[in-house]
Amino acid sequence: MSELPWGPVAVEEQRGDGPDDQSSQSSGEPGTLALSLDDFSSLEDRILRAVNLVKRERLARAAADERAAQAEARLRDQEQLAEQAQKEIGVLRAERDHVRQRVEKLLSQLDALEL
Repeated sequence: MSELPWGPVAVEEQRGDGPDDQSSQSSGEPGTLALSLDDFSSLEDRILRAVNLVKRERLARAAADERAAQAEARLRDQEQLAEQAQKEIGVLRAERDHVRQRVEKLLSQLDALEL
């Protein structure tokens, strides 16, 4: 168990430093593992940071999902506008071709008058 990230300390003897001794809380048996208060506080801080990080990431993901949904809605609107514009362009081209044919017909009639 010595590979734990918070570094447990093997307690081989019970310290008799009095009530200020907070680094060892063992049952007094040789070979038991105890976690110092500093190590426990460090572990607690790391866990709290991890929890806060997960909360922030969840909020960020929710915001990103919302932005993605809005972008998809705008994209659908733009696709509809693009389709309408394409249809209008087709109608205008057909009208232009019709007008061109009429003008060419009129010009050919004018040419026929000059002969």
